[in-house]
Amino acid sequence: MDLKQIAQNTAKTLQSYLTYQAVRTVIGQLSETDPPTSFWLHNFSSRERIQDGEAYIQALLRERQELAFRILTVRAHLAEEIADFLPEMVRTGIQAANMEHRRQYLERMTQIDTASPSPNLESQIGSEPNVDNPSS
Repeated sequence: MDLKQIAQNTAKTLQSYLTYQAVRTVIGQLSETDPPTSFWLHNFSSRERIQDGEAYIQALLRERQELAFRILTVRAHLAEEIADFLPEMVRTGIQAANMEHRRQYLERMTQIDTASPSPNLESQIGSEPNVDNPSS
């Protein structure tokens, strides 16, 4: 397990997610102040691969530099605001989710299904013992 590579991949995914959130924020702001630009950015975002935040920003820089810089600013602000408490939230969230998954699994495994008894049990209950033949 290469923890450094996992950390790099996680950071890249988080950067892309923050880019996505910044785009949503900017589209929301623009919808109130400049609806045509908001519409343009929405259409651009549906054409470009926003899943890769850095590629998305590169494409936007080629088309509308002022929007790209605005998104970079919002993304940096979001990162700054969440950076301090994010690691603890991730740890706590994963621990809580893992515990819940384990609890649900344990409940499923220990739950007795009374609606449909097993075929062996039905055959044992439904048949009378044959006193003459001890093998049955």
